[in-house]
Amino acid sequence: MADQFDKVYEFQDISHYSRKQRFLIRTGGWVFYMLVRLIGATLRYELEGVDPMANKDGDGKPPILCFWHDRIVASTYFFRDRGIVVMSSISFDAEYTARCIQRLGFGVIKGSSTRGGTRALVEMIRLMKSGIPSGFTIDGPRGPRYIAKPGPTLLAKRTGCPIIPFIIESSSFRSLGSWDKLQIPRPFSKAKVFFAEPIVVQPDADDEALEASTALLQRSLDDLVNRGREWRENL
Repeated sequence: MADQFDKVYEFQDISHYSRKQRFLIRTGGWVFYMLVRLIGATLRYELEGVDPMANKDGDGKPPILCFWHDRIVASTYFFRDRGIVVMSSISFDAEYTARCIQRLGFGVIKGSSTRGGTRALVEMIRLMKSGIPSGFTIDGPRGPRYIAKPGPTLLAKRTGCPIIPFIIESSSFRSLGSWDKLQIPRPFSKAKVFFAEPIVVQPDADDEALEASTALLQRSLDDLVNRGREWRENL
């Protein structure tokens, strides 16, 4: 069983890609890893709320960490080397980021809302029931930006694990022209981690209750974004 779990922390087979694509995947994975590593090491993190990965007084259930896709650089570094498993889309481009985050101690399950999602969710449930935490860029992989998707609430229902919304607000960053306006923190910036209260979904939750939980997750993340913006503007 341990060997099966270990596979999510290992690189995927890329032999079915062309020689050029394999080169790009390997190179891109290293470039993104070095970018996150170098920038992240300079950030001055501070916390507001309880880090669920550091809290030893809980009920032992691993958290379902949820955040917006544009904060992925600072978030990946902050939660590095904690064994968190994430879902990655089945695409050529996703192989870059998968290799990057695996070098930072994350596990990867292949699947998305459009391809392989059901199989990936089943695998995630199995891992979480064995005590492995998960992470979701809740509006990924391609948006719409800042719109929460329902996957984590279904996962919470099936596992009994709490959803933990959070964001990381950088005091200074550059936004790219991508769909998510990806934030690249400027070196030596402050980075404040805002954690919200856990969201628990009951095992007998019906469709209406699941929609209500997703709406609560949306409101929680929206509130965190506002709090983060206020913090940055008042520095």
